[in-house]
Amino acid sequence: KGNGMIGNIYSMGLALQVLEATRKFYAPRKWDCAQAFSVVYAHDYQQPMAIAQVLPALVGRSYLDVAGLDCAATKNMSPSRQLLLSPMLGTHGVPRAPIQVHYSITNMLQGKHFHYSTSLTVPSGSTLLQVMEVAAEENPQTFSFQTEQTSWGPYVTSIHGLAASTDDRTYWQFLSAGDALDEGVGIYKPHDGEHIQAIFSTY
Repeated sequence: KGNGMIGNIYSMGLALQVLEATRKFYAPRKWDCAQAFSVVYAHDYQQPMAIAQVLPALVGRSYLDVAGLDCAATKNMSPSRQLLLSPMLGTHGVPRAPIQVHYSITNMLQGKHFHYSTSLTVPSGSTLLQVMEVAAEENPQTFSFQTEQTSWGPYVTSIHGLAASTDDRTYWQFLSAGDALDEGVGIYKPHDGEHIQAIFSTY
């Protein structure tokens, strides 16, 4: 329909979820996602149920981020990269400044030893897991990793193809300034200039 609406204000949220989920396989040429989000925002702000349908399509962003959503610039990027490079609004709608995070992975314990480092630019407020996702996207051969979901959040089971093992009593430990992080990768938010180390360790 006109102004980017798909169906009505109640079906629009579901349509957005489908389009976002399938965008890497099929991207409608005439669909303007920024316009569509804006239309839903204009019509739905007093409709809680409709808003609830839209939120999953925002992939971790606030509903108020709709006004600054830049779909054209991110349509060919992976979902995690879209999230990190899309506008992330802080207090009073002010965009969050980018920060630089230094990230390294080290194995001096088992098999072929290695040490790799990289510097990444991400929006402030990004979690360590998001930082790792960007590193893996920029250099998958070096910084690829795997996680498993636990009741405490995502747990990193493997980095650079080296998997932790309960039999060998090994695990990936994350440190900052030599101290172990007291939060998981899905919660911890690095600050500007921070150096996060992932070290293959034993217990």
